[in-house]
Amino acid sequence: MAKRRSRGDGGLYWSDSRQRWIAEVTIGTSPSGRRKTRTASARTKTEAKSKLDDLKSDLRDGVLIAHTGSTVADAVDDWLKYGLTDRSEKTRENRRLLAEGHIIPQLGARKLRDLTAEEVDEWLELESKLLATSTLQRVRAILASAIKRAQKRGKVKRNVVFLCECPSGKRAGRKSKALTLIQAEALLNAALESQSATIRAYIVVSVLTGARTEEMRALRWEHVHLAGDLTAKSPVLPYVELWRSVRVGGDTKTHSSRRTLAIPQRCVDVLRHVEAAQVKARNRAGERWKETDLVFATRYGTELDAGNVRRAFRSVAKAAGLVPEDWTPRDLRHSFVSLLSDAKMPIEEIARLVGHKGGSKVTELIYRHQLRPVLEEGATAMDRIFSGYPPADGQIPEGADSVR
Repeated sequence: MAKRRSRGDGGLYWSDSRQRWIAEVTIGTSPSGRRKTRTASARTKTEAKSKLDDLKSDLRDGVLIAHTGSTVADAVDDWLKYGLTDRSEKTRENRRLLAEGHIIPQLGARKLRDLTAEEVDEWLELESKLLATSTLQRVRAILASAIKRAQKRGKVKRNVVFLCECPSGKRAGRKSKALTLIQAEALLNAALESQSATIRAYIVVSVLTGARTEEMRALRWEHVHLAGDLTAKSPVLPYVELWRSVRVGGDTKTHSSRRTLAIPQRCVDVLRHVEAAQVKARNRAGERWKETDLVFATRYGTELDAGNVRRAFRSVAKAAGLVPEDWTPRDLRHSFVSLLSDAKMPIEEIARLVGHKGGSKVTELIYRHQLRPVLEEGATAMDRIFSGYPPADGQIPEGADSVR
């Protein structure tokens, strides 16, 4: 007589109807007392024994055998639905399109428990012939995050994506670069000739403060202090408070990114022109004007989007003798760092000015109702670097108030 297996060892039997060996384990009972089982099948008894061992191992490790049928598509769909709640709608839509275009068609039907590192490597290699490196990295991250979420919920034992390196895509992402002093001077001069007071100020303030584009687009007049406080015991230069960005929630990229910066005189002048231009724009727009308090706004007072800024910037870059396609607004921040470095400013000071995390001395904590500390080193250095300002006639062209 065949020896009966001990309780908890599972079962192994031949199914005439399926013509396969069946491995079976009990994972619990239903509320009605009915036994709940999970099974696996194989053509040979030896293979079935191996699958029975896998089922028992999963049960011991706490993996929910009830979910052994979960697929990659199930995990990705779950992550898209519940794993991006703190992201913007635009980000969620981007991740959904990438997942539906590059993950689910190739790997979606594969069961999570059966997915191997070799299959992920092959998939990444195929996608590398279609996608840029940065996009490929993002797609890999989506898959890794989806499986990580499933792993935390006991649907799979390990995340095989972490065993796979991301290859280079068909082209590298565009690297940021910096303007030389001559190029920066040409761009600033071209900006002063712009008929748009908004883009004129946007470029000048970006070059001379190193603010991120996301911080510039969110800057409000309540955070701009063009008079400063020169009568104080410790005089305070004109300054801006970079405390917001266009990110979800309105906060800056990191806590150390929140900083208060003194601004050079050239910034003060162009911002005063924006103030005056917005008064005219408000009168022209009438009821169509939206009161947002934004410094850099459209002709109706609404927020500029990244496309508005890029198009207007390229027009000024072309007027400055630059190849517009070679430069973007984010390069102005890199130019700020490069120019200050060339002027022999210590890198620790530059890190504080641009709000980089992990510098030698992280930007001092800024209190909302306190004028100090205002970081003046950048404004002082920029006034010294661009010593040819103001123009001989002292005039800045008047212009419209919108980005064209």
